[in-house]
Amino acid sequence: EVQLVESGGGLVQTGGSLKFSCAASGFTFEDYTIGWFRQAPGKEREGVACIDSSDGSTYYEDSVKGRFTLSRDNASNTVLLQMNSLKPEDTAVYFCAATLGAGFTETDMDYWGKGTLVTVSS
Repeated sequence: EVQLVESGGGLVQTGGSLKFSCAASGFTFEDYTIGWFRQAPGKEREGVACIDSSDGSTYYEDSVKGRFTLSRDNASNTVLLQMNSLKPEDTAVYFCAATLGAGFTETDMDYWGKGTLVTVSS
C-alpha cells in the first residue's frame, strides 16, 4: 500500500519555525520527485517546493524562497521541509506528494498524503 504521511504541523507565531516530515512507503521512493503543496482557506492548492529524484535539486515558489528548505533522505524514505520566518499568509493545509514525472502541478503527482495544518498567528 502506498502511503505518504506528513507530520510536524501546528500553531506557530509570526516569525517562528516549523519542520515537516513526509514519510513514504509502498513505492520506490528514490525514483520519485517529492513535492509539497498547500491549500489556504478559500484558495486553490498551490505548489510550494519540490525536490528532484535524480540529483536532489530543489525548486521553491517565489513566496517561500529563502525561508523554506527542502531535503530528502532516500535511506529512510523521508523528505523534510524546514520552514522559517513564517508569516500569517503561510497558514494552510500542507500536502506531501510524489511523482515519477517531470512536472510539478497537481495533475502531475501520482501519490498524495492527507495533509497537515499549519496556522501562523499574527
